[in-house]
Amino acid sequence: MIAPSVRRCGEEDTLSVGEEFGPIIDAARCGASWALERLYTDLAPVVTGYARLQGSDEPDDLASDVFLGVFAGLAAFEGDERQFRSWVFTIAHRRLVDERRRRARRPVTVTDRIDLLDRRHGDAEEDALAALGRGRVDELCAQLSADQREVLLLRVVADLTVDQVAEVLGKSVGAVKALQRRGLTALRKKILLEGVPL
Repeated sequence: MIAPSVRRCGEEDTLSVGEEFGPIIDAARCGASWALERLYTDLAPVVTGYARLQGSDEPDDLASDVFLGVFAGLAAFEGDERQFRSWVFTIAHRRLVDERRRRARRPVTVTDRIDLLDRRHGDAEEDALAALGRGRVDELCAQLSADQREVLLLRVVADLTVDQVAEVLGKSVGAVKALQRRGLTALRKKILLEGVPL
């Protein structure tokens, strides 16, 4: 195995993104498929969840679109893993804004969800519990204002710092802190009113 400092572009090793972000991002810039895959598998599920909770029509498609943008812009990216994560969610936020604008210009007609009826395998109980959990999270998120939801999802789901959220959303750090505080207070009240202990 070649040491990280002398690794040739594209050579794979057993590093994880958290341990050796620099060598992995360098290999990804060179187009190494293993490095691109590691970056994708590390963040794509989180980006998809963020998009779904933000009401994206096609969260998987949006996440794919985000990573097309990420991979196209890798050559220009400079920074550490936290900055990379922030950059990815900045792209995701912009893609969501674009989707909302398109949706506002061209309303979508509701059609039957045939894909849900075509499931031929899986555990019905497990699927039902997962759907209930997702439904509960969606319901709680719907109780928040759009700004509060955005801040909390970027803080909790995307695991960004307050400073990074402020940068992604183009808001001041104070505004992000206030939105976070009001959002958490609203969620706490909702949960307490329902009699569910924290």
